[in-house]
Amino acid sequence: VGNYKRTVKRIDDGHRLCNDLMNCIHERARIEKVYAQQLTEWAKRWKQLVEKGPQYGTVERAWCAFMSEAEKVSELHLEVKSSLMNEDFEKIKNWQKEAFHKQMMGGFKETKEAEDGFRKAQKPWAKKLKEVEAAKKAYHAACKEEKLAISRETNSKADPALNPEQLKKLQDKVERSKQDVLKTKEKYEKSLKELDNATPQYMENMEQVFEQCQQFEEKRLRFFREVLLEVQKHLDLSNAASYKNIYRELEQNIKTADAVEDLRWFRANQGPGMSMNWPQFEEWSADLNRTLSRREKKKASDGVTLTGINQTGDQVSQPNKHSSSLSVPSNTVQSVQSSYNPFEDEEDTGSTVSEKEDNKIKNVSSYEKNQSYPTDWSDEESNNPFSSTDANGDTNPFDEDTSPAMEVRVRALYDYEGQEQDELSFKAGDELTKMENEDEQGWCKGRLDNGQVGLYPANYVEPIQ
Repeated sequence: VGNYKRTVKRIDDGHRLCNDLMNCIHERARIEKVYAQQLTEWAKRWKQLVEKGPQYGTVERAWCAFMSEAEKVSELHLEVKSSLMNEDFEKIKNWQKEAFHKQMMGGFKETKEAEDGFRKAQKPWAKKLKEVEAAKKAYHAACKEEKLAISRETNSKADPALNPEQLKKLQDKVERSKQDVLKTKEKYEKSLKELDNATPQYMENMEQVFEQCQQFEEKRLRFFREVLLEVQKHLDLSNAASYKNIYRELEQNIKTADAVEDLRWFRANQGPGMSMNWPQFEEWSADLNRTLSRREKKKASDGVTLTGINQTGDQVSQPNKHSSSLSVPSNTVQSVQSSYNPFEDEEDTGSTVSEKEDNKIKNVSSYEKNQSYPTDWSDEESNNPFSSTDANGDTNPFDEDTSPAMEVRVRALYDYEGQEQDELSFKAGDELTKMENEDEQGWCKGRLDNGQVGLYPANYVEPIQ
C-alpha cells in the first residue's frame, strides 16, 4: 500500500527531464555561436595579416583560402546554433507545455490524476487489508491469553494454598480462552479469505492505472528519442553537401598555388624585371635635407623621403591592399581576447567578436608587404633613436618641449606593454599624467607616477573626471 508513489513521481521527473534536455541543447547552441564568432574573428585578423604581410601571388591566395574556409564554416555553425534553438529547443518546450498542465494549487494535473487513480484502485483492498490486520491482532492476543491461563492453571494445581473455588475459576478462564481463540481464528481466516478474493480485482485496477502511467511515460521516451535524432542531424556536418564543398574548394585553391608563377611575378615587380628609376641630377633645396623626427620614423607605412632621385618612368609595384596600418603588440590582442566573455549576451545581436574589438585593435602586423626601405645603405647608419648622431642633436628623447603644455590626469583603459625604450608600460586602471596632446600617429607623451616619461597610445586611456 502506497508504493505507487515511485510511479507517480516519474511524471514529475519527466517534466524536469524536459528542462534538463532544453538546458543541454541551449548550452551546446551557445558553444556553436561562440565558436562561429571566434572563427570569424580569427579569419578576419589573419586575412589582414597575410594580405599586409610579405607573402605574394598564388601561395598568398592559397593561404587566404583557409580564412575563407573559416568564414564559411562559421556560417554553418551559426546555422547549427539556429537549428538547435529555433527547432529542437522550441519543439521540446512546446511538447512539455502540451504534455504537462500545471494546477492552481501547485503540481501537475497528470500527477494528481495518476495518484487519485492509484488511491481509488487501492482503497477497497486496503480496507480489507486493515480488517485482516485487526483480526490477526485479535487472534494473536487470544492465543497469548490462552497460554497465560493454562500456565496459571498448571501452577495452581501445585499450590496447596488455593481452595477448590479459586481453582475452578482458573479452569473456567482457560475454557473461555480456548473459545476466544477459536472465534478470533475463524474471524481472522474469514477476513484473510475475503482479502484473497478481492486481490485479483485489486491487481486489475492497479495495473490499469499503472498502464496509463506507462503510456504517458512511453510518449515522453519516444519524443526524447525523436528529438535526439533531429539534434544529431543538425550537429552532423559530414552529410551536409555545403560542408564537403568547402573543403573541396579549399583543396582546389591550395593546388592552384604555383611557385614558378609567383617567382615570375616577383621578378617582374620586385626584381630585375621591374621598371628602373635611376638617380639624376637635382638642384639643391632646403626641404631635401629635412630630417625625419623620431615619431615619423615610428610610422613604417609612410616610408622615408627619397632625396637626390628624380621620379621618372612608371614605377611598377604591387598595389597597396589596405590604406590603413594594421599592427599592434601581441599582448594587446591577448588582453582584448581575455576580457571578452562569450556567455554574457543571450540575444543574437549579429555582432561578432572582431566587431567589438575593432576600436581596441590598431594593428595586426608591423611588417607590411609594401613597406618602404631606407635608401641610405651606409653600414654606419644606426636605427637607435637615442644615438648622438641624430640630426637635430637630441640626446634625450624625453626632453621637455620649450612650449608649455597643459598636463591632464588620465586613467588606463587597457594593459599596455611598451615595445620600445621610449614607450611607457602600464596596467588597466593605472593613472598617469598626459604631458602632450595626441599627435598624427595617435601617440601621446605622458609621465607615470614614478617619474618615468615616455609615449603611449592615445586610445588606451581616458581623462579622469
